[in-house]
Amino acid sequence: MNKVKVLFLCTGNSCRSIMAEALLSSNSKGKFKAYSAGSIPVGTIHPLSLKVLNNNNILTKKLYSKSINDISHIDMDIIITVCDNAAKETCPILPALNIKSHWGIEDPAKFIGNLNQIEEVFDRVFKTLEKRVIQLTKISFTSIDKNKLSSQIDRIGGII
Repeated sequence: MNKVKVLFLCTGNSCRSIMAEALLSSNSKGKFKAYSAGSIPVGTIHPLSLKVLNNNNILTKKLYSKSINDISHIDMDIIITVCDNAAKETCPILPALNIKSHWGIEDPAKFIGNLNQIEEVFDRVFKTLEKRVIQLTKISFTSIDKNKLSSQIDRIGGII
């Protein structure tokens, strides 16, 4: 069976999409190939994203902030946007593909507070993404039709 290629997409590709990519890579059990990108990448990974990943024993060595254009040659099976509509973030426009889903979550890089508060937000975002990614890995991709699969992935986006 070919690996299911999943792209986590946001605007800056420095926090949420990077954490989701790392989480899926770490939990894929050989079933997935995870990617992340941004529509307007900042070019660096937020240091607190790296800290929360390292604190949870998730490998970060191969992670880097990149544009969706850098990986446009890869035919993704699933694209999941992680921008937060509630914060009026503009989600990137998605190319035509098999399955699209939206897992809106706050951008921890935009949280204003003291360092402890900011770290708590990064931890909370990480834990939410972790729950969602683990549920994604439990889906059977061999015996389900595309519409049901899309619905299941959409429902995962509601997990907090």
